[in-house]
Amino acid sequence: MIATSRKRVERVDVVGVPMDLGADRRGVDMGPSAIRYARLKESLERLGIVVNDRGNLRVPVPESASIDEQNAKYFPIIQAVCDELAGIVHEIVESGGFPLVLGGDHSIAMGTLAGVTRARGKAPGVIWVDAHGDINTPLTSPSGNVHGMPVHFALEQHAVDPKRMAFIGLRDVDDGEKKAIRELGVRTFTMADLDRLGMSRVVDEALAIVGDGENSVHVSFDMDGVDPVEAPGVGTPVRGGISYREAHSLMEGVAASGTLGSMEITEINPILDRENQTAILAVELILSALGKTTL
Repeated sequence: MIATSRKRVERVDVVGVPMDLGADRRGVDMGPSAIRYARLKESLERLGIVVNDRGNLRVPVPESASIDEQNAKYFPIIQAVCDELAGIVHEIVESGGFPLVLGGDHSIAMGTLAGVTRARGKAPGVIWVDAHGDINTPLTSPSGNVHGMPVHFALEQHAVDPKRMAFIGLRDVDDGEKKAIRELGVRTFTMADLDRLGMSRVVDEALAIVGDGENSVHVSFDMDGVDPVEAPGVGTPVRGGISYREAHSLMEGVAASGTLGSMEITEINPILDRENQTAILAVELILSALGKTTL
């Protein structure tokens, strides 16, 4: 495990982005509310963390929006929301807060990453937890859904350095994404790699790639990275995912490294969930990432 002088997070600034324009299926716009309902604020405060909840960004509903381009549906509107999010994340980092962004679909990562990059003067190291690669382009995407493209657009904006990025949990990757990942040389840990290496080694190797000191790492966590037995409330579930214990081990490892500077949780769909199980797990994982331990 990478060891640094671990500094406790003192203030978390929560931003909700009820975005569902990047996805095929309605419902992820309610993700921020589900996470808050799972007692996010109270749980963080029990860790001694000051919580500043900045509420939700306004996102146009699909009925009032124009699809514009079929190969990147609603992209101008998604980009406008992400630009606003980037400004908020930038201000949070500059004022000494820890940005915790609640989705919404995974297209919002474009805004989070742009804001962190602007505030810190360089792209953060990124751990991208997901069943999917999210690195399609408008030309390679089979669906035209932008939640499958945020890594591509973040790369275009220089908000991701492919040499300081690691995918964890991949198990459903399109052909165009496979080609892009190979050409860029992004480190990937598929579920087959997790089976072979174990989560502890995967976390160590990922942090060695992405970590560069205090506040240098951003975790972008799509809840469909977790197996749907544990996280049923997601729009695009894929069997054979990260287990409950592996997910916590991942977050605990990141916390122990002392390098985490920002985080987002995405793709929770309460319509498909069971008794808010997925949002409750999301809160538990956030707590592990921010230093909650057994002893």
